Amino acid sequence: MATQIFVNLPVKDLNKSVDFFTKLGYSFNPQFTDEKATCMIISDTIYVMLLVEPFFKSFIKKDVADATQVSEALICLSADSREAVDDLVDKAIAAGATLPGDAIDQGFMYSRSYSDLDGHHWEVMYMDPAALTQEQPATENAAV
Repeated sequence: MATQIFVNLPVKDLNKSVDFFTKLGYSFNPQFTDEKATCMIISDTIYVMLLVEPFFKSFIKKDVADATQVSEALICLSADSREAVDDLVDKAIAAGATLPGDAIDQGFMYSRSYSDLDGHHWEVMYMDPAALTQEQPATENAAV
């Protein structure tokens, strides 16, 4: 079985978060959904557990970061094309996301970002497969 990843994120309002991510085209596993949490399906091996803050807090001893004030992580997802990057980020903006910065176009790699309703930073990037066979300069803009 392939390794799976479950990213756990605290959210203030689970229903609003589900509505937001549904508008981006994601679905949710009803087996792992109740009033405290839901399992958002990104792919066959990538899932995001959206946990209401008190439930999230029950798993940790530290304070829950306020992602609107501090950076806790950069969540980066790949896309199949530059157009797919733009499509997903544009959907996020239409659903209420904010833009933390401008698009980054390095020729071989194109990315845009959005902050979701709780301030979590999402990167969406496309990397040209033909360019992967060529030597690329190191960049300080890539968080991948």
